[in-house]
Amino acid sequence: MKLRLLAAALAATVVLPFSAASAADLEVTHWWTSGGEAAAVAELAKAFDATGNHWVDGAIAGSGGTARPIMISRITGGDPMGATQFNHGRQAEELVEAGLMRDLTDVATREHWKDIIKPSSLLDSCTIEGKIYCAPVNIHSWQWLWLSNAAFKQAGVEVPKNWDEFVAAAPALEKAGIIPLAVGGQPWQSAGAFDVLMVAIAGKDVFNKVFGDKDAEVAAGPDIAKVFKAADDARKMSKGSNVQDWNQATNLVITGKAGGQIMGDWAQGEFQVAGQKAGTDYTCLPGLGVNEIISTGGDAFYFPLLKDEEKSKAQEVLASTLLDPKTQVAFNLKKGSLPVRGDVDLATANDCMKKGLDILAKGNVIQGTDQLLSADSQKQKEDLFSEFFANPSMTPEDAQKRFTDIIASAD
Repeated sequence: MKLRLLAAALAATVVLPFSAASAADLEVTHWWTSGGEAAAVAELAKAFDATGNHWVDGAIAGSGGTARPIMISRITGGDPMGATQFNHGRQAEELVEAGLMRDLTDVATREHWKDIIKPSSLLDSCTIEGKIYCAPVNIHSWQWLWLSNAAFKQAGVEVPKNWDEFVAAAPALEKAGIIPLAVGGQPWQSAGAFDVLMVAIAGKDVFNKVFGDKDAEVAAGPDIAKVFKAADDARKMSKGSNVQDWNQATNLVITGKAGGQIMGDWAQGEFQVAGQKAGTDYTCLPGLGVNEIISTGGDAFYFPLLKDEEKSKAQEVLASTLLDPKTQVAFNLKKGSLPVRGDVDLATANDCMKKGLDILAKGNVIQGTDQLLSADSQKQKEDLFSEFFANPSMTPEDAQKRFTDIIASAD
């Protein structure tokens, strides 16, 4: 995407605000539309409305892969929203470089974001050439296996404690008419599951060499071959899921129609809306019960440059509100994610959130692939694993060769 020429054309029409004090309606776009997500977004809207401004909800149905092109098209087409969600990382990089996004450095400096946002990699992902362009709102970790206690009881087997036990329990689940592993059809789900398997099976160092260093030799090696073997097990176990959206797959676990799901901690919001209790109705295994490491990806809000002074002032208020301690607690408890502030009280967190907080406190973390790979490289990876999970004739060996090529050319 080449945005610099368009940015130059729009620059003359952009007026930066500094003094407007009136309240304003501010459209905020995001892709949080499931039950748990909607409950969490309502907390952000309530906090912003309490400032005298008004959150105009611009939810876009579908995943981020569906929503981001729409968001980007509006910004580059001269119809920007007041604020928009992106994942931590490089998804908005070209928009920033094109001069279409607002610099939040003054707000961040005034409110000491560098001191309160933990880990520092979250704010680093918002920083380009020394300027801060986004407000992180949460830490979402991918590395979780969610299990239906009822499904394993029905199958007559113990709830697994790790990935190997889960794979071993698959035949019993299938015999009981239960899908072992729920995986939706959205490409990011299968790609994310592979990344989780990589950390659990090959370890943190291998993960960082492949995605951080773009080491094609490691990607082609025996450690990743083991990961592809596990991914082959996963696709066999997921046969019959027949759902598209991630929350539909989560619902299969909630209703006991599936034994488990590899999904990020945002799945907790769905269990909560369904009235299920961690440790009683469902079990969570960080790092698939093998390697308790979590990624520090998640979500941040960016603020396109606006011509309207009142809306521009409201952007500053929203950025500040998103990082407010009370907002951080209320939102993340509903979302199932961890706060980006290291100084808030989450005493009411459930057992699974407490596991995540403990891992985070120990520093057993990695960056998410959205932070390590460009959007183009991510898309190539998603396309590969979407095909791999959908096409059983693609061998793990052939898939690994294609994966190695993607890593070799990744940026």
